[in-house]
Amino acid sequence: MRRIGMPMPCPESVPSLAVRKKTIPRRRSEKSVWYLPVAVTTDVLGVALPVALVSGVAGRPFPVSIAAAAGILWLLVRATHHRYSVHALGESRGVLPVLRDWLTLLGVLAVVQVAAGERSEPVTALLALSVAPLLTAVCGKLTHRHLTARRREAQAVHRVLVIGEPSSADEVVEHLASRTDHAYVVTGAIPVGDAPLTSGVPAPTRLGSAPPAADDEDWMPVLAAAEQLGAELVLVAPGPRLTGERLRRLSWALHDAGLPLALAPGLTEVSLRRLRTATVAGLSLLYIAPPTRRGTHVVLKSVLDRTGAGLGLLLLAPVFALLALVIRIDSAGPVLHRQTRSGQYGEPFTMWKLRTMVADAEARREELTAANEQDGPLFKMRRDPRVTRVGRFLRRSSLDELPQLVNVVRGEMSLVGPRPPLPDEVAQYDEVATRRLAVKPGLTGLWQISGRSDLSWDESVALDLRYADNWSIGGDIDLLARTFRAVVDGRGAY
Repeated sequence: MRRIGMPMPCPESVPSLAVRKKTIPRRRSEKSVWYLPVAVTTDVLGVALPVALVSGVAGRPFPVSIAAAAGILWLLVRATHHRYSVHALGESRGVLPVLRDWLTLLGVLAVVQVAAGERSEPVTALLALSVAPLLTAVCGKLTHRHLTARRREAQAVHRVLVIGEPSSADEVVEHLASRTDHAYVVTGAIPVGDAPLTSGVPAPTRLGSAPPAADDEDWMPVLAAAEQLGAELVLVAPGPRLTGERLRRLSWALHDAGLPLALAPGLTEVSLRRLRTATVAGLSLLYIAPPTRRGTHVVLKSVLDRTGAGLGLLLLAPVFALLALVIRIDSAGPVLHRQTRSGQYGEPFTMWKLRTMVADAEARREELTAANEQDGPLFKMRRDPRVTRVGRFLRRSSLDELPQLVNVVRGEMSLVGPRPPLPDEVAQYDEVATRRLAVKPGLTGLWQISGRSDLSWDESVALDLRYADNWSIGGDIDLLARTFRAVVDGRGAY
């Protein structure tokens, strides 16, 4: 779905402002008023009620006072981390921020307990506090879903005025319009130079190619356009015609008028944790850290992968036995299906799955080539005749992937990573797609929680590249938590 810029009247000429420091009235993009009270109420009750209940059952004195103190501390921890600010409410659906806040709460309560000379069982305390992060995460998820739905209808958004050379401005406008999971909607653009804009947004004025001789000639039409369009942010796409001094003077004018300024350097799919700003000799620099390919984090990821996979194999052994019996009863053939896949750096390995197709499925693939419903080198059919009755259930529930835990234990795969491709798919990769092989393939990943087989080839590659360049231990934990909902939903699994 594309977000189209709000249509605005575009007069032939824009009047200049008479006073340099005139403040532009800014339209506030209000979020729903219930976000804050619901978040605060959920957090208080998520701590206070379980603590009061557990304290009362354990016979501790003053259970209500203890519950109230715990609830207030939880609110203070969340408020200290700015979780209740208007900029944060509804924006995050991840569980990691909630987990960090909860661990902070545990540390604060431990210090308070020691200082007060309290004595309580750690297991009891954890039991009482374990409900809080769950309720907070659910509340955040529901709020985020509501906010995303509103933004699809161009509500609760920030009106943005883009400035840049036409090609750069068009690229920024198209990129923002192609997705609806963010807060920006472009209401107009100011091209620099004589080339035409092709994005279709209103262009109330235009800046000359060369910096003006007089100080005030650039900022006056920009401020007039921002006031006319009700812009809340000016987003600049730098280029040769927007020199450092020109940007500096524009920033003075915008900030004097109360408008924030942002720069779009042209980077895409780079996580915030890899970016760092610095100033050298008065020059602002943006540092981009390289993707994590070696070191402590890679070792820790491997340890967590193998430990988690080994534990999963032990716990799921009865499930494997039951599924093996059902598969054998449903159709003739082996229980397990093995297939050669390409791993990290293209190294081939044997991947294991529970069999979901008839025994001669590979031999029949060629006759179904014309019915392929997927673009690119992938082969997918929504109603593949080779899939068995039990196989459809296994695919929808993703239970057929569980034997890949063995591949994780052997170090051939990771719990989280890109989809493991077939060698004939890799043979068709270009230089961009090949970069997804820089990390181990995963049992789950961004593709699993974003639609799986419903994704186009380009969307799948983009997700895999985003993961390969920006993965982190915390991000892996968050993806594992979000995988559960994707599996229950079953969207794109066929």
